[in-house]
Amino acid sequence: MFEFDKIVRWQDVLDIVLVAILFYQLINIIRGTRSVQMVLGLIVLVGVYFLASILDLATLLWLLQTFLGSLFLIIIIVFQDDIRRALTQVGKSPFQRSVSIIEKDLDEITRAAYYLAKRRIGALIVIERETGLKNYVDSGFAVDGLVTKEMLVSIFMPVSPLHDGGVIISKGRINTAGAILPLTKSPYLDKSYGTRHRAAVGLSEQTDAVIVVVSEETQIVSVAQRGVLLNMGDEAMLTDKLSSVFISSEPISRPRWLKWVNRT
Repeated sequence: MFEFDKIVRWQDVLDIVLVAILFYQLINIIRGTRSVQMVLGLIVLVGVYFLASILDLATLLWLLQTFLGSLFLIIIIVFQDDIRRALTQVGKSPFQRSVSIIEKDLDEITRAAYYLAKRRIGALIVIERETGLKNYVDSGFAVDGLVTKEMLVSIFMPVSPLHDGGVIISKGRINTAGAILPLTKSPYLDKSYGTRHRAAVGLSEQTDAVIVVVSEETQIVSVAQRGVLLNMGDEAMLTDKLSSVFISSEPISRPRWLKWVNRT
């Protein structure tokens, strides 16, 4: 009689489950990014390699063998941003809650953003979540002020020496102004977007921060999160978006099975 428990050990089951979880998390990390197309490209190359092997296409097979022989190094170079983001998420505590920012702070940010937009004044407001932003904090000027509409507006006024760069809000306070943020390398971002929007998307690709962008040309307020830039139609839409991230929802890095465990 077939004895399943003698053929399949509990270690094998655990091994399969852990690998499945790993692949699921990797898919979540690269989903919606340009890395998806890169992965598909590598899959196509591997498929062509096996086809060349079957058809005995010597020259093509040699070229692909040479290329795929350095596959590990190629993956590290091509996916360095995604690897960095994955390692950052691994280092987070799955039970850590979102940053200590209250609804009043979000309302002040919303009112400041639309006040600036109506007056064609650009702004870049970064709201820290679980990933630390110390590298970018150090690139700016320390402020340590309350999150208020008046404070934010005064920072981004053209006459202010701190209006260039981004404002970083951490632990419910305006931590830094004039911070230098990384620009996105994505070729899919609309070419009409300037440095401010590219910096917002760039930071959102590398961290879990939420970035509010005000365009001085179009007067449009946008939110960058996880490498995606969304235009906010009005104040209510921005309020709902920020509230859903910081007030209502759980951290994006928390796996679904941990959410279920916490409810039981």
